[in-house]
Amino acid sequence: MTETFAELLEESVETVEMIPGSIVVGTVVDIDNEYVTMHVGLKSEGVIPREQFLDVEGNFHLSVGDQVKVAMEVVDDGFGETRLSREKAKRAETWERLEEAFERRDAVRGKLCSKVKGGFTVLIEDIRAFLPGSLVDLKPLKEPTDIEGEEMDFQIIKLDSRRNNVVVSRRAVLETENSEERDALLASLTEGQVIKGTVKNLTEYGAFVDLGGVDGLLHVTDMAWKRVRHPSEVVTVGEEVTVRVLSFDSEKSRVSLGMKQLGEDPWSDILERYPPRTKVYATVTNITDYGCFAEIEDGVEGLVHVSEMDWTSRNVNPAKIVTVGDTIEVMVLGIDEERRRVSLGMKQCKDNPWEVFGDTHEIGQKVSGKVKSITDFGIFIGLPGNVDGLVHLSDMSWTEPGETVIRRFSRGEQVDAVVLAIDVERERIGLGIKQLDVDTFGDYVKDNPRGTVVAGVVTEVTQQDATVELAEGVVGVVRVSEISQDHVEDARHALKAGDGIVGKILTVDNRNRVLWLSIKQSEEDHEAEAHREYQQQTEEESRATTFGELIRSQLKKK
Repeated sequence: MTETFAELLEESVETVEMIPGSIVVGTVVDIDNEYVTMHVGLKSEGVIPREQFLDVEGNFHLSVGDQVKVAMEVVDDGFGETRLSREKAKRAETWERLEEAFERRDAVRGKLCSKVKGGFTVLIEDIRAFLPGSLVDLKPLKEPTDIEGEEMDFQIIKLDSRRNNVVVSRRAVLETENSEERDALLASLTEGQVIKGTVKNLTEYGAFVDLGGVDGLLHVTDMAWKRVRHPSEVVTVGEEVTVRVLSFDSEKSRVSLGMKQLGEDPWSDILERYPPRTKVYATVTNITDYGCFAEIEDGVEGLVHVSEMDWTSRNVNPAKIVTVGDTIEVMVLGIDEERRRVSLGMKQCKDNPWEVFGDTHEIGQKVSGKVKSITDFGIFIGLPGNVDGLVHLSDMSWTEPGETVIRRFSRGEQVDAVVLAIDVERERIGLGIKQLDVDTFGDYVKDNPRGTVVAGVVTEVTQQDATVELAEGVVGVVRVSEISQDHVEDARHALKAGDGIVGKILTVDNRNRVLWLSIKQSEEDHEAEAHREYQQQTEEESRATTFGELIRSQLKKK
């Protein structure tokens, strides 16, 4: 500048009001070890402590005759002296520069000092500003204290000199710096492109990857072919990863990424590798109420339903059978390639106890076991091989109702029974207790089926019928209407206890184990038979034409 001191002084006097707080240009007229004496165009000179002119490093650079801006503190302190301040002038100059930078949206240089609640303090020359924690960087920092004490550029986002309030953002500067790089990257992205990036942030549904100014979403379902419950199982913040671009929207700057697409799909040709009934070893990855999931190879999981875990226990708790991380042998039951589902079974890798029982036992064989449960329709007995057999009410006794007999059994009681049926497919075994004893009634009926004429002794007579003992343990009943061909009103008038009778079996009541008899029918059949014999005899006699034939006929009769 070519302006003389006189001109500057005159300009200062003309343009600046000499009031406290005014900024004026002063000239150094004297320097000693403690003070700097300044002339600012007033009658008296002002003094300023020497330390107010030290730079950041503590050096002093003023000389007599130098011109410096200073602030008027007191024009006349009552003793004819003027008090000046270099620090206030420097602070005013800084505010001016900050206002210009704020209007122009220019970056300012500052030093990140220390961490405070919600962010950091930044020193811009001698003005303290606030840097919110969310505006420190483009991505969250693991250790924010690592950048304390560093000088860097900031953008002013809020400025209020009267309240001494300055808010800055380092993130805005970084976004501006990366804008050109981001635009170039978006222009070069293509679907299917393989690119490297850095994991920026993790969420429940995936990870955001910084591709160099552009963030891409790596969804949790695209991290691996296997089941991933949380992104942290695969990647960590700050990790460099290689991904494939699945899709992108340049207008919205949205990029979808995938990691599993870098490898082959394990589901391709899976039917050829695992045909039905293939046995493999798998690792348990998850346990639910309805079964467990097991991985048969990397990226291929199958479900072992609770019904396929054990041959004999229907309502098992999967958590009591397997734990996550267990290696188990399973059989591939079925594969739905389209829905990417595999059905597995554990019990199929063990011997079927129902088949084993069927191979080692025969119908009619005697078995023994403890009563496991008692139901309305029978009792279940535990058998060898951890299988159960059912004794139905109808197979408990030959002579008593099953509803009566079942009351005599209790859980845990040892019981003998006979194998009546083995159904391996339906996993059922039929047992009988009454078959352990001789079936007198059944044997009698086999020898004397319906229509047979039998004999017995009357044991009891009522008005309506008579009870007849046909054999030991075999009872017959004759209704009053079946006693005689003549009409009988009261059976007691025709029969009494101890009478021997002959009757025809009309009906076999297996349920009540009773034979219904008819004395009348037996007599009618006997008369009919006698009549047939008489007719046959008469016909033979009528055919005799000679006396000799008649004699021979009579001789034959004798």
